[in-house]
Amino acid sequence: MKLDRVRWGIIGCGNVTEVKSGPALQKAAHSELVAVMRRDADKARDYARRHSVPAWYADARELIADTNVNAVYVATPPSTHRAYALMSIVAGKPVYVEKPMALNADECAEIERAGRDAGVPVFVAYYRRALPRFQKVYELLIAERAVGAPRLVNVVLYEPHHPRYHDRANLPWHVRSEISGGGVFVDIGCHTLDLLDFLFGPIVSVRSHASNQLQAYAPEDTVAMSFAFNNGVLGTGVWNFDSFRHEDRVEIIGDAGRIVFATFGDGPITVETAAGTREYHIANPPHIQQPLIETIVAELRGASGACPSTAISGMRTSAVIDAVLREYRNTPNG
Repeated sequence: MKLDRVRWGIIGCGNVTEVKSGPALQKAAHSELVAVMRRDADKARDYARRHSVPAWYADARELIADTNVNAVYVATPPSTHRAYALMSIVAGKPVYVEKPMALNADECAEIERAGRDAGVPVFVAYYRRALPRFQKVYELLIAERAVGAPRLVNVVLYEPHHPRYHDRANLPWHVRSEISGGGVFVDIGCHTLDLLDFLFGPIVSVRSHASNQLQAYAPEDTVAMSFAFNNGVLGTGVWNFDSFRHEDRVEIIGDAGRIVFATFGDGPITVETAAGTREYHIANPPHIQQPLIETIVAELRGASGACPSTAISGMRTSAVIDAVLREYRNTPNG
């Protein structure tokens, strides 16, 4: 499949599309945003007006059927990713799916298989793979071997309980398992797991514990896991969303040094070796998904290179999440 110009339609023009992705579809070369859809017609119309989008819809089927749309971005919650992705594939239109790719790895596999069988490309919005700061981490690890041979990975993310989760009767969809697939770990922890897949390859073994310590919502709020990559690197990770202050740290330890950085934000990348400490300050772009979107557009146009976030890699990340939460999901409160 080769497109001369990628004309996007967004299914689900909510908050994530306001700055992170919607403008990026408009600003990437050889790309334009030609239609948006939201079930609330007034909000769809308002988005189209504010972002100068020619067409808007309140029905996803109408957007997919629009002959001016030749690629679809599914930006709804995970519970509808499978249905909308499959509809787009049946229509022969490449699809870009928000993360996590679907509610679970089985749904991801169905999307991947449908796209492969139909010859329709599927991409997933794990945009950190294309961000300059993480491209630099990859370069330091792989090309420069700045810390020698990697041995261990330690991930830490903890933060206080957010006020938006205080009202159990009006919880955001991010912590309603039937819509999101789990709790905040699923919603944002997936970014770190996918980033590790980008840096080291697939995680091939997982051991984990998950619990709900605060009982503010049904899904997990605490996760501890250990994992192994096919290349022999071992790792640990802990996530907690009801704790003292905020800490976001990924530490990669090699036989000649270590690299430390955060998954979120754009703080410094720190490299420590026997020769001393170096810091790299690389800001994120204004529209954070634009670098990844540019790789998608280039691939769809048949240019050199390929998008680093595919249905296969997105499916792997969901499989790791499923493995981490399998036991918890089988408990009465999971």
